[in-house]
Amino acid sequence: MASKGADLEQENEILDWMETIMGEKLPRGNFGEDLKNGVILCRFINKLAPDSIPEKKIATSGGGFKLRENVERFQKAIVKYGVPQEEIFVTVDLFEKKNLKQVRLTLLALGRIAQNKGQPGIGPKMSDENKRNFSEEQIRQGRDAQIGLQAGSNKGASQAGINMGKQRMIQD
Repeated sequence: MASKGADLEQENEILDWMETIMGEKLPRGNFGEDLKNGVILCRFINKLAPDSIPEKKIATSGGGFKLRENVERFQKAIVKYGVPQEEIFVTVDLFEKKNLKQVRLTLLALGRIAQNKGQPGIGPKMSDENKRNFSEEQIRQGRDAQIGLQAGSNKGASQAGINMGKQRMIQD
């Protein structure tokens, strides 16, 4: 499990990246609390992918329901941007601060996708396709070859006599 220091370091790295994209300073008090209402997230995705969320639909005030809609709009926008659904946090992870680690992982996934689209990103760069064309001769050689110990020898070793726990008694 990551320490609080590692979490804080990762949060600051994410906020630094978001500031670079947005061109403005973000609050640094409490990661979950600062992002909770979804306003920063909505403005952020609009910088990465302009007009992802219409400005008039971003609720800056109101009850919990209105502010949760901001987070949901952000989630829908990043799916359209290319973040896989399985890497996206659920609204309560952020809104009720139940799983801020998943929120961080979602933002890191967004950074990875941004890098692939030629924008400043965060985290490891995703690999590009590395297509190879082999001749029929090369394919045949690879298929027919035995490499090292693939066909190896166990030098007479066997599992005879090995007992793992109690034997199973089968009765007729």
